[in-house]
Amino acid sequence: MATTNDLKNGITLDLDGQLWTVIEFQHVKPGKGGAFVRTTLKNVLSGKVVDRTFNAGLKVDTATVDKRSMSYLYKDGTDFVFMDGDTFEQIHVPAETVGGNADYLLENAEATVAVHDSVPLFIELPTSVELLIKHTDPGVQGDRSTGGTKPATLETGATIAVPLFVSTGEKVKVDTRDGRYLGRVNT
Repeated sequence: MATTNDLKNGITLDLDGQLWTVIEFQHVKPGKGGAFVRTTLKNVLSGKVVDRTFNAGLKVDTATVDKRSMSYLYKDGTDFVFMDGDTFEQIHVPAETVGGNADYLLENAEATVAVHDSVPLFIELPTSVELLIKHTDPGVQGDRSTGGTKPATLETGATIAVPLFVSTGEKVKVDTRDGRYLGRVNT
């Protein structure tokens, strides 16, 4: 339990049974009337962002979200199994929770898993990962100077757009936030 005076960026609140992270807050003391706190909150599960105003000194429930660095081990049915490297504890994360991050997950890859009351909330991958191109059509001679792109299938099964000069078997760096090609990796 905390008051609105204790709010900080990044703190997680339990409001009406849902978890919200404080993105931004501002204490306002108008000339007339009582002080209040204007906040921007992001829903932990859905990602929805809302603005909400609280009276100053109002009690709010804080939630403990445990973020731990874990290694992805394997897929078990629809669940993804992660292991804590320190305690060797394994947790099953549902495919819905992993979401689009599954396109960039390889076995033994490191990820941050956020857990609240033993329930995995979301996973965070590094901003970029290095993946092998399993298949892409060869670029046609003369097309290389146009700056065009072509689809390429990664070793995880995801498809991204790569420049025409990239070929099958090369390792590329991919942005995990939006699936953009960032460059080739020299091996």
